[in-house]
Amino acid sequence: MPRLGRIGWLSYRDEPPRGLDPASYPQRGSSAESRGPAPAPWPTVLLVPTVLLVRHAQASFGTGEYDALSPGGVVQADALAAEIVRRELRLDRIVSGTLARQRDTIAPLTALSGAPMTIDRRWNEYDADDILDRYSDSSVRLGRRSTGASRITTQEFQVVLEEALLSWISSTEPAQPAEPWPVFYERANTALDDLVGELDRGQTALVCTSGGVLAAICLRLLGAPDHTFVRFNRVTVNAGITKVINGSRGTTMVSFNEHGHLEKPGGSLVTYR
Repeated sequence: MPRLGRIGWLSYRDEPPRGLDPASYPQRGSSAESRGPAPAPWPTVLLVPTVLLVRHAQASFGTGEYDALSPGGVVQADALAAEIVRRELRLDRIVSGTLARQRDTIAPLTALSGAPMTIDRRWNEYDADDILDRYSDSSVRLGRRSTGASRITTQEFQVVLEEALLSWISSTEPAQPAEPWPVFYERANTALDDLVGELDRGQTALVCTSGGVLAAICLRLLGAPDHTFVRFNRVTVNAGITKVINGSRGTTMVSFNEHGHLEKPGGSLVTYR
């Protein structure tokens, strides 16, 4: 059986790596006499560059200070740091967008790891309020959750936002928001490509970004159509982890939205906004 190592290792279960002769390995059902001396185990493939994409912890929706972490978001940030420590990961790079909710999410981890942190605005979220201004009749915004005398839930806000996002994605009008959909999509994926290109074999980087950036990256890596953006965006968990590697077949997403570290015996820390 192949040996599974720390994050970033790849192993083969059903076929040997290229360059090895399958005939030299024992076949199922063969006897000890017929197969001769036991061959050496299949080698573990060399370490590959790995990027852990983290959505920021819960922000302060509807408070007027959306970009600040909520009290629950602070707890999620600590849980994220504890998870990375539990995995015994060596982080060679830590990257964040410029938004306070992104930087504050990885502040506990940065303090523990000692890895250098880079700020790159390409990991920032789309401007939700700008998109709502252009494509929605609703008066609600990230920092304002009331419509006149009534307050809406986060689920109701999501419905309003998704309708605007779909209009943003499909728009062909000359008058566009400050950042049209194709520009945002290209920005997010170029940020990932550039980071992957800077990593040496076996190095791991952790990026704190936002749900929309993660969704745009998922579309490209999975070959999904643009309209599915809202589905990925809807389910990204605050402080969840998505793992991307760069191997012989290019950049591949091998896990999406890991959040077991947020599910505690005393109650779940899982949130989506």
